Amino acid sequence: MLQLNAKLKALIDKLWDRFWSGGISNPLSAIEQITYLLFMKQMDELDLKRQQDAEFTGDTYTSRFSGRYYLPQDRARAQELEQPKDNETAAERKAREDELKRLAIDKATLRWSYVKEITPVADMLTHVQTKVFPFIKDLNGDGSAFTRHMANAVFIIPSANLLQGAIQIIEDIFIEIERDARDSGHLHQDIQGDVYEMLLNEISSAGKNGQFRTPRHIIKLVSELVNPQLGHRICDPACGTAGFLLDAYQYIVTQLAVKKAKKGQTFAADEDGFIRTSVSGQLTQDTKDILEQSLHGYDFDSTMVRLALMNLMMHGIDNPRVDYQDTLSKSFTEEGDYDIIMANPPFTGSIDKGDINESLQLNTTKTELLFTERIFTLLKTGGTAGIIVPQGVLFGSSGAFVEARKKLVEEAELKAVISLPSGVFKPYAGVATAILVFTRGGKTEHTWFYNLANDGLSLDDKRQRIEGSQLPDVVAKWKSRDPKEASDRKANHFFVPAKEIRDKSYDLSFNRYSEVEHDETVYEEPKVILQKLRTLEDKIQEGITELEGILK
Repeated sequence: MLQLNAKLKALIDKLWDRFWSGGISNPLSAIEQITYLLFMKQMDELDLKRQQDAEFTGDTYTSRFSGRYYLPQDRARAQELEQPKDNETAAERKAREDELKRLAIDKATLRWSYVKEITPVADMLTHVQTKVFPFIKDLNGDGSAFTRHMANAVFIIPSANLLQGAIQIIEDIFIEIERDARDSGHLHQDIQGDVYEMLLNEISSAGKNGQFRTPRHIIKLVSELVNPQLGHRICDPACGTAGFLLDAYQYIVTQLAVKKAKKGQTFAADEDGFIRTSVSGQLTQDTKDILEQSLHGYDFDSTMVRLALMNLMMHGIDNPRVDYQDTLSKSFTEEGDYDIIMANPPFTGSIDKGDINESLQLNTTKTELLFTERIFTLLKTGGTAGIIVPQGVLFGSSGAFVEARKKLVEEAELKAVISLPSGVFKPYAGVATAILVFTRGGKTEHTWFYNLANDGLSLDDKRQRIEGSQLPDVVAKWKSRDPKEASDRKANHFFVPAKEIRDKSYDLSFNRYSEVEHDETVYEEPKVILQKLRTLEDKIQEGITELEGILK
């Protein structure tokens, strides 16, 4: 996590200050512009790595930066010029080739490593504005989701000095990330996501729409609970910057690597206690295609869609499937399509009743309840969801809250309710949350409850790493759970039978079922206590009398 590396945090702060002083003070605008630069840098790095891997394995690889590029407005003319006319004279051929040469842009000049060396800096800005950014927007070609959603993207960095300064800071960020990876084993750095998380703190209205990036260690925990596999269709219906989709991808890649590991080969857990390994470059093309076709995300914020697409592409997912869509609205028609859903849908706010999809039956406009039902409808029979909800969903007494919980118990197998500490989303929000794990079409006989008090970080705004993380324990207990074993309601985890949940109005809060062990205190008889008070009073009076004698 970048925020746990003081040097990286200082560099991010410096980058933000550079944009602020350079005239881009809106945090989301700054995030988007910074992401464009990070994307340029990362795509160059990724392309170079793939070239090296291909040379090592003897495979062929065509670089994204090889060949010629024509700007959209020049393509029709270039296509015309590429076709020689009948009986073309030498002079006409030369004129045609000269014009074609003038229109053609060498793709090698569009990569980050070339751009950062351009002088003077005014030429660098012009080159990025007029050539590099149009190329980036069109990177996946006509018809791709990426190109479609990047169509309205605008490069608004106003000055050459701001661009040059930002490029230098990003170079320093990558140097520090590489050092951090070597020293701490952070093989996967969700660079853009961490930038987003840090800059989000600058938004005075943060939280009004419930838009908080889920901490990566909590995302990893959800992946461990729902266990996505190669071939599963995986969805996040409110994906933000695509953190859940990215970790699902990395989780599956890690499982494939573990299965293929040589005898005696082990993989070390990261600082959060999870195993994630970076071997996506070793995937076969068929496996890579299956993985890319498995991941689906939606968000109703067009900026978030662009950030999600770039985030996934920066991590090696060439053709991400993220689309602009309000999954609660009438225009969304998907149902029963997914094996796995991982999500942290918006906690707060309401949707206009007239906009709610008719397939959603809960009588409410609260988004946290509607998303719970939407996620249920998106699952295939036998599909599993791991979602984060505010704890109010667990015990709210109004009709819609009870109906939402009843649906999970009666029409699904509600496998787990894991209560999270209230500081998980600090510094952005102090709301207490929980993870619900359920499988559509199953039958709830017992539900596993776990009260997680320590997620490995302090629960104040600083969120510094501390000892005693319970995350590995949650996973270990989850994998070894057995409802046939006697449950100790005084422990931090236990099973509750479905009948008991029904009898308590489908309340899913941990404290509703836990038993608190009270130490027995033996009190003396009132007469004895009064006698002791009189004795104490006499001693106090004697002391006062003695002091008065001294003072005479």
